[in-house]
Amino acid sequence: MNRPFVEHLAEHPLIAILRGVSRHALAATIDTLAEAGVETLEVTLPTPGAAQAISEARERHPNLVIGAGTVTTAQQVDAALAAGAMFLVSPNTDPAVLARAAEVELPFLPGAFSPSEILLAWRLGAAGVKVFPARSLGPRYITDVHAPLPEIPLVAVGGVGLVDVRPYLDAGALAVGVGSPLLGDALEGGSQHELLKRARLFVDAQCPTGDSGHGASGPRATRQPEIQVAVRR
Repeated sequence: MNRPFVEHLAEHPLIAILRGVSRHALAATIDTLAEAGVETLEVTLPTPGAAQAISEARERHPNLVIGAGTVTTAQQVDAALAAGAMFLVSPNTDPAVLARAAEVELPFLPGAFSPSEILLAWRLGAAGVKVFPARSLGPRYITDVHAPLPEIPLVAVGGVGLVDVRPYLDAGALAVGVGSPLLGDALEGGSQHELLKRARLFVDAQCPTGDSGHGASGPRATRQPEIQVAVRR
């Protein structure tokens, strides 16, 4: 269950986090991110139309790995599964929510802050642990935690800007989750063209050599992800 997802993040460590107050530009924003070469998206459940957006995006972009964020109850696990979410993210660690995610075989990235919380989340079956809020800690914290707990995949989330992507990955993070520094005002009707330019910079930043595969013909071709989810309607 967890291994294919972790392997995907190792290859595509940028997670775009979509959190909005309106459904107006949600579909267009997902399409723009896909065009830019973003491979992994998290749509937070409090965003209006989140479940529908996840379901429709999976149909439009079969190569994307699309998950649900801010999943804090077992009922939300079921709602995310029904929408077709391929992974789950939460700001905290709740054993009951982790247990339900394991029952339905969805990879889960619960949030944690301290080494004790990180280790607890891992022992409860997390695919990896969302270190949140990362801005309060910085890349050095990832290095310090990774040293005694190298087996735990860490995902830095919270205040990660363009210049922070490589430092977090070089410090040992499996992936980074990026929200407003990437999305800007796109979800509130802002320029999708400007989002496309920003997203391409973030896609480039995740690569050690800056080789994102962009060229005149657009982002590189990608293979179908191996993460399988049984969608329940």
